[in-house]
Amino acid sequence: MLKNLNIILASKSPRRQELLKLMGLNFSVQLKDIDESYPEGLSPSAIAVYIAEKKAKAFNASANEIVITADTIVSLNDEILGKPEDKAHAQEMLATLSGKRHEVYTGVTLVKGTTIISFFDQTEVYFRTVSKQEIDFYIDNFQPYDKAGSYGVQDWWGLAVVERIEGSYTNVMGLPTEKLYNELQKLV
Repeated sequence: MLKNLNIILASKSPRRQELLKLMGLNFSVQLKDIDESYPEGLSPSAIAVYIAEKKAKAFNASANEIVITADTIVSLNDEILGKPEDKAHAQEMLATLSGKRHEVYTGVTLVKGTTIISFFDQTEVYFRTVSKQEIDFYIDNFQPYDKAGSYGVQDWWGLAVVERIEGSYTNVMGLPTEKLYNELQKLV
């Protein structure tokens, strides 16, 4: 139904690109360098939406195209765990998340002409307790440096460590496809 839309995905994330392909959407990828800083005091969901909107403002979408931007935030007790800076930082994040429940928020902004739609989704993720050896194995073999919270739910970590999730699986991958589909239909 949405196959004939002229969609621009403003994300280099291979996971977001894969999800749009699985949705049967035709799209191109366009990237712009954006400062991803945000004001202090925002909730994790507000941060995700704020950054998605900031990314969207870098584009001038015509009435014939839809720009999709997104930002994913991992939060543990309202502390934001971004992308790891290096191996030690990834080890620290994964050790902190071990045996705990945390939240994943993805903010999404759609722009078509002068119409802007922003929304977010929230998913709770539960990890079993992991050893330092498992953390090192994961980091050495799966290079999680481009992932919020230092892990990907779609790879070894998700298969071996995630006990359960409550909410959207695709949200944890970086794009809540269920909500995205419904919002795209509103723009047709």
